[in-house]
Amino acid sequence: MRREVPEEDLRRLYRSCDMVKADCGGCKGCSDCCRGMGNSVVLDPWDVYWLSRGLNSSFSVLLNEYVELNVVDGLVLPNLKMTGEEERCRFLDAEGRCRVHGFRPGICRLFPLGRYYENREFRYFLQSRECKKENRTKVKISKWLGIPDLKRYEEFVLQWHDFLDEVMELLDKQKDNQLSKDLGTYLLNTFYGEPYDLKADFYGQFEERLTRTKKLVLVLGRN
Repeated sequence: MRREVPEEDLRRLYRSCDMVKADCGGCKGCSDCCRGMGNSVVLDPWDVYWLSRGLNSSFSVLLNEYVELNVVDGLVLPNLKMTGEEERCRFLDAEGRCRVHGFRPGICRLFPLGRYYENREFRYFLQSRECKKENRTKVKISKWLGIPDLKRYEEFVLQWHDFLDEVMELLDKQKDNQLSKDLGTYLLNTFYGEPYDLKADFYGQFEERLTRTKKLVLVLGRN
């Protein structure tokens, strides 16, 4: 999701091996970042794979209970659903604890960090205005994320980001409402609706779908 980043946040950029003051102590009961987030917790295919696996649920079941669809930069993508007067994440329990912490989405793992994309790579930055917690302690980013095979995950993140940029560039160039609708539906079905083998490696399945879809985008780009 594209958004403006305060200039001061970009004065220092980090890699996953760096230490940064990101540890907010959320495990002690703070769940402010799980409330009032609107539709900003956008889910990528990795998120849906792990939520489906952790909850033993299909994407359609997730849509009924925990996820909704919204337009993000011209594409329809899923995001975590917020409910009630507090706009609480549907995965928060009565005590404000995350019920899916072990397989929570990437944006949840990342906060209060963000990603800054440049020159076909990305680095991390600390969001100075987002977390209300003061006196955060330093933690290594790789530990904070807690993602197995982080290098491969970061490669996936970059692949997905660059691919969405490619699709948005195509749609902006074509300026065809029907094409936008049809291609958006195809992407949603291919990367989210089409079931993953939850016992098999995610990345191989994603890359097969990405290769297949890039061929289609290439053909559309020539027309």
